[in-house]
Amino acid sequence: MKMKQAARKKKTISLIDRGTQYAEAVNTGEIPAGPYVRGACLRHLNDREKEEKDPNYPYRYDSEEAADAMRFFEEYLLLNGGQFEGKPFILLPWEAFIVSSLFGWKRKSDNQRRFRVAYVETPKGSGKSPLAAGIGLKGLVADKEPRAEIYAAATYRDQAMVLFRDAIAFYDQSPKLQERLVASGTGSMRWNLAFQKNNSFFRVVSSEKKGQSGPRPHMVLLDEIHEHKDGTVIEMLRAGFKFRRQPLSFMITNSGYDKTSVCWEYHDMGTKVACEQIENDEFFAYICSLDEEDLADDNYLIDESLWPKVNPSLDAGIPGYDYIRGQIKEAKGMASKMATVKRLCFCIWTDAENPWISSEAWMACMEKEYDDALLEGRRCWGGLDLSSVQDLTSYALIFEPTADDPVSRLISFFWVPEEGLRQKSEVDHVPYDVWARQGHLFVSPGRAISKTQVVKFISETSLKYDIQGIAYDRNRMADLIEFAEKADIDLAIGKWDKDKRIWNFDSPSGIKMMPFGQEARSMAPAIDKFEAWLVNQEIKHNGNPVQTWCMANAVVKEDDDGYRKISKRKSIGRVDGAITAVMAAGVLESDTEPGSMYEGQSVTQIKEMMAF
Repeated sequence: MKMKQAARKKKTISLIDRGTQYAEAVNTGEIPAGPYVRGACLRHLNDREKEEKDPNYPYRYDSEEAADAMRFFEEYLLLNGGQFEGKPFILLPWEAFIVSSLFGWKRKSDNQRRFRVAYVETPKGSGKSPLAAGIGLKGLVADKEPRAEIYAAATYRDQAMVLFRDAIAFYDQSPKLQERLVASGTGSMRWNLAFQKNNSFFRVVSSEKKGQSGPRPHMVLLDEIHEHKDGTVIEMLRAGFKFRRQPLSFMITNSGYDKTSVCWEYHDMGTKVACEQIENDEFFAYICSLDEEDLADDNYLIDESLWPKVNPSLDAGIPGYDYIRGQIKEAKGMASKMATVKRLCFCIWTDAENPWISSEAWMACMEKEYDDALLEGRRCWGGLDLSSVQDLTSYALIFEPTADDPVSRLISFFWVPEEGLRQKSEVDHVPYDVWARQGHLFVSPGRAISKTQVVKFISETSLKYDIQGIAYDRNRMADLIEFAEKADIDLAIGKWDKDKRIWNFDSPSGIKMMPFGQEARSMAPAIDKFEAWLVNQEIKHNGNPVQTWCMANAVVKEDDDGYRKISKRKSIGRVDGAITAVMAAGVLESDTEPGSMYEGQSVTQIKEMMAF
């Protein structure tokens, strides 16, 4: 008995913490990886540090559970096809990182798994489908879940069967699985694997079949998300998660081409979570990509040393250098073919817009801890985006450098309506409720944002800080005036003096408001200025996660004359915080004409122009 225990302990130690070992190797550069995989690995290491140092951190990493999950793959599952036929499923380092992350991270409160959604985006031929099938089989027979329901899901049944066939292939190859499972159907038409001891099953589901009711998934395996026409099947199955203790939605995909798709939404969310631009403790992402400098002049098509960075199985011969070389050779001179090669071999979204500010540039300017006394009485300029009734309202202030603090400083404030906050969080894929509890945004009671609450807050900040002026979206000027008057708050509307290139205000004591055009010609100088501050690290922000999310969403569009503006249409997610920061930069000691249609108009004239 003692000998058996010793042997098992030795085996466990040999498998233990391979996920953390991978994260460390990526973090040191020993294993090449793109920015989002580096981000995911750094997030893992940071969370391990939080677990060690903070007794109140709500999660723990169970390396024994992670090792057990990996052992299931390597002792129960045999691969099939070509050179891998009949060989044990020995997890590659990146696969070990995924498996150990999903099964190793636990909630301290109930010892259930931390991650409920996993999004994995790698090139074609990396081995995603066998990995997903193995996770499903682990959930079926080795997860201690009574009446577990495991689904291979897709928009169309034929598509869902691709992943399920990998599970069937594992069953066919594994005597251990055949002892425990019963397959329904024959040959290639098998459609169900039953674990009768636990009243559990693994089967296919799609959105083609109407009226299907009541799935209560323990795990959902979603293949090729970029081919899903919408989120119907995803939401249908996730609705049943409420019946489970630790459900998992495991999504795998190649990179896509449609920025309006549900896949892009999860991709976008995953990049931001991986790089800790937003917090979502239950979302895991492993997204292969190249760095921006690798994309210059299509250098990655020539420099083969970059290929392992975006193809994590390449050194194991999957899909192989020869395969990629052949794909590139065939695509030369064929634009449509080359677009496909970029997507499937290099994880490039061929129709996706690049974000305006890189996560590296933004995070390099973050400074959460500083004395707020640095800002009191210090000159600053603001930007305000007073949204429609249910959108995000944003107010930003940028403080000029001083001798004691030789950098500009950005602080931001946000408002959302209280009613429907949970639904809004689901639509925007961000934790508004968590941000509100943490004090990163204000919640207005009711269905709409209280403009009175906003204008009173602005008045309070004008007493605390030395506000020189607030840039304001001209389309909302009448709203601001109305609610300021109701709250007995004096606004001073600015008039631009073209000759002296200064602002004049119609009230000597009011809060100075500067109407600011939103067209590219008005926004371009401000974008250039703010961009230069970030690149040169001449501005610091306090890490407000709402502002970080907005910055990560922002995409700029250039007009025919070369002027740039932040495009709400091309951006994914809210960008209000980015716009207000740029507006504040635009009026900060600027001698650039704002180009507003309200330039020089009095309050009365503005009301008349708006037919107020």
